[in-house]
Amino acid sequence: MNIQLLSLLQLSDPTLPIGGYAHSSGLETYVQAGLVKCRKTAEEFIMQMLTKNFKYSDAAFTSLAYDAAGENDFELLLSLDHECSALKLPREMREASQKLGNRLTKIFQPLCGSEIAEKYVEAVKSKTASGHYCIFFGLYAKALHIDKKQMLTGFYYNTTVGFITNSVKLIPLGQQDGQQLLFSFLPVIDQLVEESMQPDRDLLGLCCPGFDIRCIQHESLYSRLYMS
Repeated sequence: MNIQLLSLLQLSDPTLPIGGYAHSSGLETYVQAGLVKCRKTAEEFIMQMLTKNFKYSDAAFTSLAYDAAGENDFELLLSLDHECSALKLPREMREASQKLGNRLTKIFQPLCGSEIAEKYVEAVKSKTASGHYCIFFGLYAKALHIDKKQMLTGFYYNTTVGFITNSVKLIPLGQQDGQQLLFSFLPVIDQLVEESMQPDRDLLGLCCPGFDIRCIQHESLYSRLYMS
């Protein structure tokens, strides 16, 4: 159990050197537009992103990829990859997902040698798959024998910390504000994990289009600190 916990901590570490800190997932657009400007509006943004977007996108794909790895179903995995690409409408978001996935596999493939992840890597090299971060995360969690519920907890936690860290930098907020925000989201994460254990594939992509619009607008901002 301790090894699994330590593996999860490594896999979901917000400081993992894959470049996650360089992406704001459209938050920078919201800040420049004056829509996210204080702790209260940051909390609202993060809540909506987690419950109305992330739950039906990356978190669902991570959960389904974990299951596909357990069944060694590579065709299902490719189907998930193609669907994930189709649902990431903003170019920056697709590229961010692929870059993070590529860097994640460079770290973890030599460490755990997942056969299905290796096939997925080869599919990416042959351009028959895109190689998304959320899918690789599920594959490596399975290869490291991490419990699914714990895996989803780590995945949601990593995402929440990323949004809070970016809010602290961009708005800006105080470090104490950031920690209070994180503490307030712990029950939300716990509930979302339960709801993501068995995702409904028919609900994939059930996201708010406003987030996609802000991500697309990010490409043409006058000044930017983040890549997405």
